[in-house]
Amino acid sequence: EEIQRETAYPDGKVEKVLKNGCHLIFFPNGTWKKVGSDGKTVTITFFNGDVKQVMPDQTVIYYYADAKTTHTTYSDGLEVLQFSNGQIEKHYPDGKKEITFPDQTIKNLFTDGQEESIFPDGTIVRVQRDGSKTIEFNNGQRELHTSQFKRREYPDGTVKTVYMNGQQETKYGSGRVRVKDKDGNIIMDTKV
Repeated sequence: EEIQRETAYPDGKVEKVLKNGCHLIFFPNGTWKKVGSDGKTVTITFFNGDVKQVMPDQTVIYYYADAKTTHTTYSDGLEVLQFSNGQIEKHYPDGKKEITFPDQTIKNLFTDGQEESIFPDGTIVRVQRDGSKTIEFNNGQRELHTSQFKRREYPDGTVKTVYMNGQQETKYGSGRVRVKDKDGNIIMDTKV
C-alpha cells in the first residue's frame, strides 16, 4: 500500500498513514498496530508473536503464539478457547462451560456444580453435586453410582445392585430376586 504520511516520534514510535485510510504504528520493541480504514478494526502484533484483533462488533480475538491457542471474546460475553491439540472450550456468560476434547467427547460443567459428559459412542455420564453418578450406555443399560451402592439396570428389566458392604442383589424382569453376600454365597433366591 502507498504511504500518504509517515511520522517518527521521539520515543522511537513510527506511524504510517496509508492512502487507503489504514494507520500502521510501529513500536521500538517490535510490536506493531494496524487500525483499519473503518477505524474500528484493530490488529496488534506483539513482539513475542501474539496477535490481538478487535473487530467492529467488539469481538476480541487473541492468539497466544507460544501456546498456539486462540481466545475469542464475543460482545455478548461468550468466550471460546481453541487449543492446538483440537480441544475447544466455551465459557458462557452465565458461568456454564462446555469442553469439546480432541476425541469429540463433550463435557458440560453447570453453574450448580453438576457435570455431564457425552462420549463419541453415545454414552452419557452425569455427575450430581453430591458425587452420585448416572451412566447411560448406548446399548440401553444404565448405571447409578452413589456412596451406598452401584446399580446397573438392563433393558430386559433386570436390576443388579452391589452395596458398599459387598452384598449383591439381582432383581430379574420375571420377578425373581437373588441376594449374595460379600463372598458371593447365595443367601436368598426366590425362583418364580
